Amino acid sequence: MNKKWIIVLIILFIIAGILLYYFFGRKSETPQSEYTPSRTIANTEAEINNKINSSNSNIENNNKETKPNTETKISSFNTPIVDDNKNRINNIKITCSRINNEIVGAHESFSFCDVVGQPSSEDGYKEAHAFVDGELVNAIGGGNCQVSTTIYNAAKKIDGVEITERHEHGKPVGYIEMGKDATVAYDYLDLKFKNKNDFDLKLKAYIKNDKVYVDIYKIV
Repeated sequence: MNKKWIIVLIILFIIAGILLYYFFGRKSETPQSEYTPSRTIANTEAEINNKINSSNSNIENNNKETKPNTETKISSFNTPIVDDNKNRINNIKITCSRINNEIVGAHESFSFCDVVGQPSSEDGYKEAHAFVDGELVNAIGGGNCQVSTTIYNAAKKIDGVEITERHEHGKPVGYIEMGKDATVAYDYLDLKFKNKNDFDLKLKAYIKNDKVYVDIYKIV
């Protein structure tokens, strides 16, 4: 076979290959189409709905988180400051600041000693009149019992509040009638109550017009 026929055969092979690719190779390719199968559309709609629902849920949760609490005063009590000793008033102010804004959660308990702690000179407390074992003496933190007494009388007026610990002085005190007081001594005598309600309580304690006040708020 001469070179001329070899060249002709090569050309024929090339042409045959092109024709085979044109008729068979292109059919095997995935055709491009503007049509979107219904299943794909359904999946897309489901994803969009899920995103919308998720977004709405987030908005609702954010609204719940940012919704401010409502505080309503449900009890108040005050006792007069009959001993105007500066040290005693100083002690009462410190104790009121520790009680002020204290939250007693729903079905939780309040302990005066736990909240206030043990009075010490390092915390600013000074010596003032106080009953110790029934005797009137000067003691660091004298005056605390007037605050605990005021809390006791404010708390016991609230439905759903149970006084679980409370002690009397055993002797008359000048700021309240006999039998209505609540003496405290750190790690020895405490004032405790339990909030059995389904809402939180907030305590406000302060001095105003020569009186010790305790207001209790319902938080919803």
